[in-house]
Amino acid sequence: MKEHIVKILETFFVTHDVKSYIVEKPEKYTFEPGQATEIAINKEGWKSETRPFTFTSLPGDDFLQFIIKIYPEHEGVTREMQSLKSGDELILHDVFGTITYKGKGSFIAGGAGITPFIAILRDLKAKNELVGNRLIFANKTKDDIILQKEFEGLLGKDFINILSEEKTEGYEHGLITREFLKENITGHTGSFYVCGPPPMMDTVPDQLAGLGIPESSIIKEGI
Repeated sequence: MKEHIVKILETFFVTHDVKSYIVEKPEKYTFEPGQATEIAINKEGWKSETRPFTFTSLPGDDFLQFIIKIYPEHEGVTREMQSLKSGDELILHDVFGTITYKGKGSFIAGGAGITPFIAILRDLKAKNELVGNRLIFANKTKDDIILQKEFEGLLGKDFINILSEEKTEGYEHGLITREFLKENITGHTGSFYVCGPPPMMDTVPDQLAGLGIPESSIIKEGI
């Protein structure tokens, strides 16, 4: 496994607990939108503590971006990353991931599970191929929505939010259910991209199958 040591160029918060990291891009380092790499912090005691994070920049950019949810209550990598600043270093490893664009369809994300879709949707925008795609994004509250303004600009009415712990005008309320999907997936055609926390990954593919979506049309990590 090849390692690449890169410097952090810039960091900033995207939401109250989600942070963006702009880092150097190694020479000839390539990936497809939706893919990820294992990252470690280049500090004593942390170099072997790798975690998977998704590229949110585009392959043609001259930098790499990662949008990462911070868990300060956990004594782990993301809490340590919260204090990193410009000039600190990360260790990147090989590229992996099976969530890549397979054609127009519906993107269904929960929380930080949005990250594979960020680069995909940005790439489609750059290619003028966004029309015909829809994003359903589940979060606890409005303040948890990652890149809300960007997605509104990209997708307009095809950006649908559902909040589980907050009732707010203009937003759906509750959890993603089979009935919710039936109402919000137009035509039941194309590809269905799913990424989110384990409970969501345990239910949404089954809900889609219950609506007659073939397994071959459901794209998720490891499939």
